[in-house]
Amino acid sequence: MIDWQFAQRAAATWLSEHGEPLHPAVLTLEEIILRFGREKRNGKRVVFTNGCFDLLHPGHIESLETARALGDVLIVGLNSDEGVRRLKGPGRPVIPAEERAEILASLECVDAVLIFEELTPQRVIAALLPDVLVKGGDWPGNQIVGREEVEAAGGKVVRGEVVEGYSTSEILRKIRESGKEGR
Repeated sequence: MIDWQFAQRAAATWLSEHGEPLHPAVLTLEEIILRFGREKRNGKRVVFTNGCFDLLHPGHIESLETARALGDVLIVGLNSDEGVRRLKGPGRPVIPAEERAEILASLECVDAVLIFEELTPQRVIAALLPDVLVKGGDWPGNQIVGREEVEAAGGKVVRGEVVEGYSTSEILRKIRESGKEGR
């Protein structure tokens, strides 16, 4: 059951702290369930993937487009800034979560973006129960968060291909090195 008062308070708090609302496709979990739950009940396939998406690059775009091709709706879970710092270390993210969410939401292949505060999207996946859960091929199948919930609900888990030659960490390394050469 959705707690509407909580959702309204959360939205009002966010607006008071951040000013302008985000892109209309940047939604709360409750909004996503309301908007896309009906789609799912009407036979549309809901796909979920997640990541940091710091310094969006062609590898990210290809992965997102591939994920979108697996269904009718693509929902992207986005690690919060604190989550990215915990996963990637100090100095990350380069781009704040709200800006990363805006960029992702503007992509044609993305239907909704959700910023999650936890280290993993376990709670989000368990609430959404997407028809397809997509994670990068660099993740071993037994380590994909949400796998058990999705499969128990009759969904499937897909390990996407790793797009070689693209890595945010590698891009940042090259930037740091080029800065040293210019001195």
